[in-house]
Amino acid sequence: MRLPFEHRADAGRRLAERLEERSLSDPLVLTLPRGGVAVGFEVAAALGAELDVTVVRKLGVPSRPELAMGAIVSGGIRVLNPEVIGPLGIDEERIERVTGMERRELERRERVYRSGRPPAEVSGRTVILVDDGAATGATVLAAIHALRKRDPARLIVALPVAAAETVRRIAAEADEVVCLATPEPFLAISMWYREFSPVIDEEVRYLLERAERLRRHGPAGSHEVVPPERPETAPDFREVGRSA
Repeated sequence: MRLPFEHRADAGRRLAERLEERSLSDPLVLTLPRGGVAVGFEVAAALGAELDVTVVRKLGVPSRPELAMGAIVSGGIRVLNPEVIGPLGIDEERIERVTGMERRELERRERVYRSGRPPAEVSGRTVILVDDGAATGATVLAAIHALRKRDPARLIVALPVAAAETVRRIAAEADEVVCLATPEPFLAISMWYREFSPVIDEEVRYLLERAERLRRHGPAGSHEVVPPERPETAPDFREVGRSA
C-alpha cells in the first residue's frame, strides 16, 4: 500500500476499493467523528450505502483525564473499564459526574451533526465502522462494544492505517477488520497523511447531508447542499467527495 495518503478523501477512496470486493447485505457505514466522516463519506458513496455517525466520548479519570476509565457512545450506551476503576478506587459518584459532563457534549454533537434526523437503524444490518486511523484503538473498541448491543448482523471495522497490535485487538472483537496499512513504527495517525487538518463540525454535517442526498437522488441531487466556508487558514475540504 502506497503511503502516505494524500488526504482523508484519498484514504476513503482506496478503502472503498477494498470493500467493494465484498458482497455486503444492506450496508450501513458508521463513522467516528470528526475525521472518520471524511473517510466514511467516500466509502458510503462507493457502496451506495447509508452514512451516519456514532459519537464516542472518553470518560477520563478525574485526576488523570488522559486515562480512560470508560466511554459513552451514541444510543445512550456506556462502557466502563473495571481494570482502571477498581485499582484507582473510583466511586460511582465521580463516574456519574464525568459521565454527565461528557454526555452533554455527546448530545450537542449529535444535534449538530444530524440536524434532527434519527440515528440509523443497526439491527440486522452489515455495519462498516470507519475511522481515519487507529493508534491505541480505544475509541474504536468502545464503539464496537456499544454497537454489539444494537444487534448488527455483521460488524466490519475499516481503517486506512493502524498500528499492527491495535488491529489484532480490534480483530478479536469485530467480525472482520479491513486495514490498508500497518506501518512500523506507527507513532501517530497524522504521519501517514500529507494533509491532516482538523475536521470541523460544519464539515461533518455537510458530508452527512450530502451523503443522504446522494443515496436518495444519485449524483444529480448530491450537490444541492451548499458547503460551508472554512476559516481562511484551513484547507478547502470541498475536495472531499469530489469524485462523487
